Amino acid sequence: MAQFKKVSQQRWQGIASYYHPKFNGRKTSTGEIFSNTKLTAANNFLKLGTLVRIVNPKNGKSVVVKINDRMNAKNKRLIDLSQAAAEKLGLIQQGIGEVVMEVFPGETDYISTR
Repeated sequence: MAQFKKVSQQRWQGIASYYHPKFNGRKTSTGEIFSNTKLTAANNFLKLGTLVRIVNPKNGKSVVVKINDRMNAKNKRLIDLSQAAAEKLGLIQQGIGEVVMEVFPGETDYISTR
């Protein structure tokens, strides 16, 4: 069962995790080399290259990340963040946490058909 839900046209709420350091230096789905120091993320239904704002509702912290990778198809979380993004949201200590993901207003055609 998915660990997220759609709450409006361009907003979802669910569980975020972050990349293990072992992925540093590997290619992402876009062909970019992954770095845990960049503000990027993996998601399984948004188009690659989409910019989204991620908000931690527990502390109000937010970060803008670019979707540049896909998660394992068995992963039912909303998003997998770089460590840099997880740090800005205050998620490092617990490893995972509830977030809200928003596609920027005015963005169209952001759902992937992969």
